[in-house]
Amino acid sequence: MNKKAIYIVVLLALFSFGCSKYQKLLKSSDMELKYEAANKYYEDEKYDRAMTLYEELIPLFRGTERAEKVYYNYCYCNYQMNLLYAASYHFKKFAVTYPISEHAPQMLFMHAYSNYLLSPGPTLDDTDTKTAINSLQLFINTHPENELVDSSNVLMDELRAKLEEKSYLNSKQYFKIFKFKAAIIAFNNTLLDFPETDHREEITFLILKSNFLLAENSIEKKKLERINNTIEAYYTFTDSFKESKHLKEAQNIFSKVSEMRDEYKLKNS
Repeated sequence: MNKKAIYIVVLLALFSFGCSKYQKLLKSSDMELKYEAANKYYEDEKYDRAMTLYEELIPLFRGTERAEKVYYNYCYCNYQMNLLYAASYHFKKFAVTYPISEHAPQMLFMHAYSNYLLSPGPTLDDTDTKTAINSLQLFINTHPENELVDSSNVLMDELRAKLEEKSYLNSKQYFKIFKFKAAIIAFNNTLLDFPETDHREEITFLILKSNFLLAENSIEKKKLERINNTIEAYYTFTDSFKESKHLKEAQNIFSKVSEMRDEYKLKNS
């Protein structure tokens, strides 16, 4: 047998022995032994094994001096194994269960940070993003003097940027599929929710363009109202963005809608 084969055999034997030892430990009724083993597995970053033992110890140690440490380590086992929904839940539960613990602020922050990690990109469902923002705000409100508040604000800004981008993209999608009335409402809501958005110039122009296209294809009964809305949107845009790259197109829209208004008045005079 060559050296490589011997090495593999030894590794397999050690693995088998380790598994056998762990299985015996799981079946043991010695809680002290399980507690020490769980802590050792945790220190050795064998979080899956540590977590299984901690799950058994949590109800048994409730009300004892060891309960806090067991639950603290259990929370981080979930986090280290990337079980983020479970980690978020248990981090918050720790903070509620042990509100005067020195670890309580950290655990409430980790609850929020786990939610932050769960937040997807701006094109996907924003439920987890909103949950993360709310949990970060909860941490800031609960521990306003904590050193992690600055980090929380940075994370919140990043999450709000995702919501802003999602709102912008959703609004633009209405415009792309020719739902101009819905686009106008959505664009205005984006500006209302995110007044400092970097997309403000483009959004304001697209509100103008949506109003024009809506007026251009309008039924007679609503035509004048939509023409006037377009003219109002033009002045809103040009007053705010006098040097815009869209200015020439905006002026062409204004010329066309002015002709539409003159024709309408002539027709209905």
